[in-house]
Amino acid sequence: MNEHRIEIVVNGRKRTASVEPRKVLADVLREDCELTGTHLGCEHGVCGACTVLVDGDAVRSCLMFGVQADGAEVTTIEGVAPGGGELSDVQAAFRDCHGLQCGFCTPGFVITVRAFLAENPRPTDAEIRSALSGNLCRCTGYQGIIAAVRQVVRQRTGLPPGAEPPASDIRPPSVPVAP
Repeated sequence: MNEHRIEIVVNGRKRTASVEPRKVLADVLREDCELTGTHLGCEHGVCGACTVLVDGDAVRSCLMFGVQADGAEVTTIEGVAPGGGELSDVQAAFRDCHGLQCGFCTPGFVITVRAFLAENPRPTDAEIRSALSGNLCRCTGYQGIIAAVRQVVRQRTGLPPGAEPPASDIRPPSVPVAP
């Protein structure tokens, strides 16, 4: 075997592993780091269940080789919560808004939402839907997931519960086109 030694910081902890060049990051995380919260659904980058943060960017870990992450900082679902048994605001919103059922896709959604809101803290509903379009869920029907993102936006912007997010899909009235 032609293994390469890699060093990555996973959830704030330096990790080293000897991996084959063809081993994907998802397998490095699950097998070498023993972090099984990153799920493998399709293994083709379609479902989003394996999404992790690599240097702050949401990445499909089933499409990235472990050797490509050498020297990077990786955040998995295990590194999202603040500790002490508490949930992150995104995780709590998924729970509160029934944004999960079987839970298989939830780690990928939580990581995606975290990265998305870091880039766009006041999204419109259309932007939320677009940001989540790369993650698939076969259980929830997405309404609870979208509601969870809205709840996080409300909390982070200081709006009271039930208030509309600060940026909504307000469209100008349609202007009739002359025949």
